[in-house]
Amino acid sequence: MTTENGTESRIRSWADFRNWFMQTHQGPELDRETPTILAVAAVLLTLFFYFGRSGFFLTSGLQPIVLSYMPVAWHVYADLLPFAWWGFNSLFMRVVIPCALLWWLFRKPPHDYGLRLQGTLPHLPIYAGLYLFMLPFLVLASTMPSFQNTYPFYDRAHEGLDHFLLFELSYGLQFLGVEFFFRGFLIFALFKRFGWYSLLISAIPYVMIHFNKPIVETLGALLAGTLLGILAVRSRSVLPGVALHWAIAITMDLLAISQRLAD
Repeated sequence: MTTENGTESRIRSWADFRNWFMQTHQGPELDRETPTILAVAAVLLTLFFYFGRSGFFLTSGLQPIVLSYMPVAWHVYADLLPFAWWGFNSLFMRVVIPCALLWWLFRKPPHDYGLRLQGTLPHLPIYAGLYLFMLPFLVLASTMPSFQNTYPFYDRAHEGLDHFLLFELSYGLQFLGVEFFFRGFLIFALFKRFGWYSLLISAIPYVMIHFNKPIVETLGALLAGTLLGILAVRSRSVLPGVALHWAIAITMDLLAISQRLAD
């Protein structure tokens, strides 16, 4: 460790390490909440990537086990199970666990992190305007082969209203998890420490979860995530962002299905 006169001495104990760490710290004053939030976020992102997505469900052997407990009449929806797993785990890992930890460790209720309707009404025209702004771009994108080959994720969504709605419900749970985790859990928890920089901190992993999507959408996630973060901070809620994100996704799926049927 570095002493007051600038010479180096060996770290022989936890106290030595702590003293060295505090002396060399160049950022804002250390607190308990910020490193906890960042560490928990890294762990949950990892767990969701390996165990929360539909691919894990398909390769884990869970699907035949779940089907064995389902009525035979429901087996027609067997291909929906991976997406139900995806939606459930997004809700559980990205909303339930963070909310439980925030309450247990810091006694912070979920509405402090954006799970609230109060005060959102004046901001709804902005979200509606954003949807209308995006609509022409979605129509244009729907003509691209990469778009048509990607959406909907559920190949049988066009086979009936029941298939479409059940898939979109799972999709909606996924968006609730995404918006709360990246715009609520990360931004609201980090904003008082990093201010507007927290939007860019949360945008980095948000862009990375789009790496398996078309490059235009992946690059657009940086702008979209930052904009949704600004709106979430202003409205003190992530719920309008959930509605916007979900509405755009449903529109994308409908456009892709219509293009596929037209062909």
